Amino acid sequence: MKNTVLILGPTGRLGRNAAQAFETAGWEVRRFDRDKDTLWDAAWGASVIVNGWNPPYPQWAAEVPDQTTQIIEVAKASGATVIIPGNVYVYGAQGPERFGPDTPHLATNPLGRVRVNMEAAYRASGVQSFVVRAGDYLDTQASGNWFDMIIAKPINKGKISYPGHLNRPHAFTFLPDVAATMVSLAEKRHSLGLFEDVPVPSFTLTGEELARAISTVVRRKIAAKRMAWWPISIARIAWPMGRALVEMRYLWDKPHHIDASRHAALCDDVAMTPLHVALTQALNLNIHPNEAVRPGGQAIIAQ
Repeated sequence: MKNTVLILGPTGRLGRNAAQAFETAGWEVRRFDRDKDTLWDAAWGASVIVNGWNPPYPQWAAEVPDQTTQIIEVAKASGATVIIPGNVYVYGAQGPERFGPDTPHLATNPLGRVRVNMEAAYRASGVQSFVVRAGDYLDTQASGNWFDMIIAKPINKGKISYPGHLNRPHAFTFLPDVAATMVSLAEKRHSLGLFEDVPVPSFTLTGEELARAISTVVRRKIAAKRMAWWPISIARIAWPMGRALVEMRYLWDKPHHIDASRHAALCDDVAMTPLHVALTQALNLNIHPNEAVRPGGQAIIAQ
């Protein structure tokens, strides 16, 4: 009998990758359809729920707590394990450079606090919950993240547009590796604890190192140039998404790296993707980008 997983947000970047990974591993995958499904009916009989719901930043405070409550209630009743994609927002601007399972959640900014409270709710719920933590995503297709919308946009001009200081390390994580980690944890859930915080091995790169790595992939010189923040800073007066982006800007200037030792202990069956392969796939649709970012558009970062 196949294991069954319910994917919430299956059309989003995380949900899409998770659904593909679980299907490849032989699971029965249910893709939640907001227009037709109810959470209770869709979740019944599922062994695992992957919470890929991710509203735009400006809606986090209003929507995430309610979503969390709903998922916990359903998982308690059904006995399902919940897998949550975690980020590094919980650690805060004053946190240490090493982000790991034992790093305190010190965030004081609004978006960081939403994530701190969400994870705390799962930890206290009594529902088996796994946080699979990642840095900024590298995806296999353009999906509205920092890399494809901003950083890689001017590659056809021989440069990247980097949002932070060019010499400070930043964590990037390949989404298929996140999805593979979710499958690995799901398949060994019966031997794991009630709550697991599992940061995924990530690429720790400065802006200059990222440009050099991309140069190798595209086989020509790519320079690292700093992105101008002033248009977003001005637009944030009337643009809620802009305010959220500026709120999280500190992560581009704060040196940090992900401690994946817990992943090594639990998920040694996951073959991690080399950097050149991840970049080759992430750049597939971004070698010749020519569309401007639209301030009124969808969230370009939220993960």
